Amino acid sequence: MTMKTNALTFPPDWPALLDQYSKPIIDGALNVVAALVILILGMWVAGIAAGAVRRASNRHPRFDVTLASFFSSIVRYAILAFVVVAVLNRFGVQTTSIIAVLGAAALAVGLALQGTLSNLAAGVMLVFFRPYRVGDFVETGGRTGTVYQISLFVTELTTLENIRVVLPNGLCWGAPIVNYTINDTRRTDLLFSISYESDIGKAMRVIQETLGADARVFKEPAPFIKVRKLGDFSVDILTRFWTKTDDFWDAQLDLTKAVKEAFDREDINIPYPTALNYEVHRMAEAPKP
Repeated sequence: MTMKTNALTFPPDWPALLDQYSKPIIDGALNVVAALVILILGMWVAGIAAGAVRRASNRHPRFDVTLASFFSSIVRYAILAFVVVAVLNRFGVQTTSIIAVLGAAALAVGLALQGTLSNLAAGVMLVFFRPYRVGDFVETGGRTGTVYQISLFVTELTTLENIRVVLPNGLCWGAPIVNYTINDTRRTDLLFSISYESDIGKAMRVIQETLGADARVFKEPAPFIKVRKLGDFSVDILTRFWTKTDDFWDAQLDLTKAVKEAFDREDINIPYPTALNYEVHRMAEAPKP
């Protein structure tokens, strides 16, 4: 019984070897070149697209630098993901299973980080709709303070006591937001009480003159001064006036002091409860025999 062996011949049969291996080598080389071209073009397109998104976002008044960078990064990595899939497919790798695994992994990560992702989504909404900006004095998430920083995940406030408070964006977006400084002007309401023995008309003129002497009080709309209530021991006069938002607190406090001093000069009494007042009121309210 004889056995056939495939012995290599020497010298090698170069034409036969080239005929046998030339096609796989050429195909492999072409695939490598094509993969490199796809990769380079993909990175170039990803960079151009990310830059275009960043420039367009920076031109829009509702976008800030953080949100522009975030969107440009999403566009860049999305394009690069397609490029990687195309390169792998060029080498004959079955990308369907890889995409399925990546999708399942992304779903698992999303479920695990749903709280963080909700803060991210809320941060995008806050930056886009701008209910408050850095420097605004706001009340949100049960806290009040000046907005120090807005990121994609948290909002930082500085309170009146100079304490830094960090709030998750989900808490801020999901609760009512009160912005005290977003408008240029604000209305102030003050209530002044005078005794029943005092001249109401004189008291109202004194308030009007005091407000008119303060340059921070707007002439238009004109101050509103009316009797608000006849209380148990006093006549309450409601006073409303408009100022710039920056002058709101100082004007309110200064004018409260100024009206009190003007009342004193004009002998307009500001009543306050006493034991005798309470006793008279109790007797007046007591049932008659």
